[in-house]
Amino acid sequence: MYAAGIGVKPWRANRAGGTTSSWRRLLAAVAAVLALSVAFALGARGSGEAHYTTVVVQPGDTLWSIASARYPADDVRVRVDDIEQANGLQGPGIQVGQSLRLPS
Repeated sequence: MYAAGIGVKPWRANRAGGTTSSWRRLLAAVAAVLALSVAFALGARGSGEAHYTTVVVQPGDTLWSIASARYPADDVRVRVDDIEQANGLQGPGIQVGQSLRLPS
């Protein structure tokens, strides 16, 4: 065995097998990863308030044309889906004079 100085205890498990401290460390690591994951998810989600602008559908407008004009730098397919969800639409059909909420 190794010599130990006064007050210095050799590093060993508290119990035979040493599983108790290993499990505690593992549970602490898992808890830390979960806490960080939740924090990052909440931060990425942003505030719970969604900001909308309203547009009235004009003759010849489609969801695709509205999305491509309003969000030129974004993927139009994603934005069309966002507009459908924001307005509770079941498909791309819209009518002239209809008010649409556009997510910011």
